Amino acid sequence: MKTGIHPKYVRCIVTCACGNTFETRSTIEEIRTEICSACHPFFTGKQKIVDTEGRVEKFMAKYGMKNKDEQ
Repeated sequence: MKTGIHPKYVRCIVTCACGNTFETRSTIEEIRTEICSACHPFFTGKQKIVDTEGRVEKFMAKYGMKNKDEQ
């Protein structure tokens, strides 16, 4: 391999919006995510609608539907 052309590979702390943190290695020192394996519906078995732009609420209001949480 050529020397001096590859980025540094350092310890990285990954922080999720749910509060879960873990350490890995990457070319950057910190990563922030919205969903991790501790809160993702596939791994937890719970349905969770992740909507950052309000699309789900717009759809529900437009068609007069209620969320399961509101019933």
